[in-house]
Amino acid sequence: MEHPTKIIKGAKSQLLKDKKIALCVTGSVAAIGTPKISRELIRNGAEVFGVMSSAAQKIIHPDTLEFGTGNPVVTELTGKLEYIQLTEGQSKVDFVLVAPATANTISKIACGIYDTPVTCIALTALGSKIPVAIAPAMHISLYENSILKANIEKLKSIGVKFIEPKVEEGTAKLAPMETIVNFVIKELHHQKDLSGKKVLVMAGPTVEHVDPIRTITNKSSGKMGISIAEEAAARGGRATLVYGPGAQKPPEYMRVINVVTTREMNDAVIAELKPNKYDIVVGAAAVADFFVENPSSLKLDSSREHTVVLKPLPKIIKKIKEDFPNIFVVGFKAEFQVTDEDLIASAYYCMKDTNVDLIVANDVGRTGCHFGSDTDEVFIIGPNKKVVHVPLTSKREIAKKIFDIVVERLK
Repeated sequence: MEHPTKIIKGAKSQLLKDKKIALCVTGSVAAIGTPKISRELIRNGAEVFGVMSSAAQKIIHPDTLEFGTGNPVVTELTGKLEYIQLTEGQSKVDFVLVAPATANTISKIACGIYDTPVTCIALTALGSKIPVAIAPAMHISLYENSILKANIEKLKSIGVKFIEPKVEEGTAKLAPMETIVNFVIKELHHQKDLSGKKVLVMAGPTVEHVDPIRTITNKSSGKMGISIAEEAAARGGRATLVYGPGAQKPPEYMRVINVVTTREMNDAVIAELKPNKYDIVVGAAAVADFFVENPSSLKLDSSREHTVVLKPLPKIIKKIKEDFPNIFVVGFKAEFQVTDEDLIASAYYCMKDTNVDLIVANDVGRTGCHFGSDTDEVFIIGPNKKVVHVPLTSKREIAKKIFDIVVERLK
């Protein structure tokens, strides 16, 4: 069977490069989403080994997980377990993820019962000091059971991490795939150089009203800003996201302040910075540059012409740097179909005008760099017009490069 890293075109990032993950699956109906989790881990550079309980095999066939991971799946308590090598000092696995985890499996692990491949792997990992994370999925009556809660607390007390389920419709549903993958990345991220730092990230578009139902905005999805906030959290930072109405959903673990207009974003940022000591602000939002003078309080008549007067809005990052000069501020500058030289020149002028410490320039008219794409090409510009070019790559990789430079500058 061909390994999925050869099948999947263009890995998202290498944040999990050289990391080996045991993905343990139990008998929850949520197991149908496990192959997607495995593929997303692989897209981020990991190698994944599937482990299934007998109950899980009634939900999805082991061949499905083997196709998803590209590795043989452990389905029985036999010598096949040895290929994962969880013995201390010769571990082949860096992380054990139980997703989904039933009440039965969680309680067995808590009580030291290793009668399935999943419980055996989890308990052996704990004895070998290999990190274990559990993502529960079950009916709410089971999840709220006092015995299960006690077992979860018992496991937490010995270092097992839990990826909280999404409770709705009477069910503790498996956390979203993005939440699970981001959790694993955060746990295995080798750089914790933002520990103790507070990072505020502005992301997404803003909207200005023409009338009660018509607006002026842009096509920003929020992906770049969310990737930056995720990277900050993965490196140990305490990240807060001030988020306009973007299409990308922020991770559930992150603190988010939702806004709509540019003024709302400005007010929310200043209100957040005044009472709290932040170290870094990243202005990755595609804020509206203009507002409509005298927007109509009623829906405009579509059968006749109207004149709309656009007034420029103040630069939020400039206001931040004026009011909080000690905060390290990273700005963003987008252009459309310009040369590298013009892009860099425009961004550098913006950097000088706003007095920010670093600015990231991108051309949203280039292939693979448009609003909503998973990739981008940027130029990171610092003092004295020092330029670092990041060729087309994932937005998470760009976020990593930005913080590499920020951390170096803060030393």
